[in-house]
Amino acid sequence: MRWIIAALPLALAACGGLTPAEEEAARQAAVAEVEANQEPPPEVLELDRIRFADIEKFDLFGAGCNFSPDGDASAPVALAQADAGYLIRRGELQKLASDKGSAEMPYMSHRKYDGREYSFTLDFDEAKGRQSGYETMDYDGTLTVRDGSDNVLYLADGLVQCGA
Repeated sequence: MRWIIAALPLALAACGGLTPAEEEAARQAAVAEVEANQEPPPEVLELDRIRFADIEKFDLFGAGCNFSPDGDASAPVALAQADAGYLIRRGELQKLASDKGSAEMPYMSHRKYDGREYSFTLDFDEAKGRQSGYETMDYDGTLTVRDGSDNVLYLADGLVQCGA
């Protein structure tokens, strides 16, 4: 419908019904309409590692699950705890609320977390866990981070480690 409105002045101009100034105004209106309806490309999201110094600095201690794309559980890129999930982007901590309606995972974590700018989901098969410590289990899993328009900004397979 919008394309008809944008094209109508141009069609009238082609028939000779508009002055050059009206034609230019119609052209500018059509360009403005197209630009207003364009969606920018999704951002390329790079997540920082969450190191022990960050856990101390932001007081992120607690039971839950974490995700590491390369299997290095000592430096994950996402933490999923009972009430909140965490990411660090460009040195800035992103706190996301746990989606209590999503599936509950080990140690009171949840499958999905929602924030102001991002949401993330952790997917793994709990039946295929491997004991890795006294109170920790390792799983093969996937982290998906989306923006507010539901564009996938980050998708990686890796290690999900859950424990206290």
